[in-house]
Amino acid sequence: LMATGLSSYLANAFLDAVGNNTSFAVSTVYVKLHVGDPSSNGTANPATEVTRKSVSFGAASGGSLASDAAVTWTNIAGSEDATYFTAWDNVSAGNFLFSGTITANPYTAGDTFTIASGDLTVSLTLAS
Repeated sequence: LMATGLSSYLANAFLDAVGNNTSFAVSTVYVKLHVGDPSSNGTANPATEVTRKSVSFGAASGGSLASDAAVTWTNIAGSEDATYFTAWDNVSAGNFLFSGTITANPYTAGDTFTIASGDLTVSLTLAS
């Protein structure tokens, strides 16, 4: 069982915005790397590189959102293979928003690691 997708925090915020007329906004989204499934609370299997990096997105279309700039870690800590990511609403602490998988090459301590513009996507299932 993989716990990737929306966090209960984000799902509830979306539903309250729609069903209870509450506003919801995230000013900046921050991405953190993981070397295994981050679990439903987004904290399991963190990468040695703990720095969260901000990510920006273009306008949503067709139920999908894609990053509109590269997300880069320089002089990365540890030699690992990040296979998952989590997204947060704060550079430290804050609320876990969503998680997903990434396909990348293993990195070595001191390397630069980049998720290219457009390669971090978030999508919701649309009615068909």
